[in-house]
Amino acid sequence: MVRLSMHLPLVEMTTGDEVISQGGPSGGVWILISGALQVFKGDVAVNTITRPGAIVGEMSVLLGTDHGATVVTTEPSALRYAEDGRAFLFGDPEITKLIAIGLAERLNFVSTYLADLKEQYGDASGLSMVSEVLSHLAERQVVTARPGSARDPDPDY
Repeated sequence: MVRLSMHLPLVEMTTGDEVISQGGPSGGVWILISGALQVFKGDVAVNTITRPGAIVGEMSVLLGTDHGATVVTTEPSALRYAEDGRAFLFGDPEITKLIAIGLAERLNFVSTYLADLKEQYGDASGLSMVSEVLSHLAERQVVTARPGSARDPDPDY
């Protein structure tokens, strides 16, 4: 992805810069060239990204939704920016293939993690939704996600 994005503008960022804002409009995608990023869902850090070539913003572009997470730099970072993310993602079959592989890897990781949770904790209180999530991942091709849970379908956030 680093090679395939070389034609895009390079953006230098300092520690603490916000790359993407949760709830903000989608459209562009960012490719990490150097540095480190932290991904937050609300106030919870859910991922750290340090691999050159990692892309952020692609899920909201593909789904046509607002950004589902906030991404900030945790050290000085260099990123390439495609303002028209859709054109970038679909403009080259090699890029499209890399995106598909990356999304498949992430889905596989989440599915494996949820299966491990179910195996380790069974029907422990608070984890009863794992079976339902696994079923949805296995059966559905398109899922419209929304915040909340079975315990609180209309959370305050």
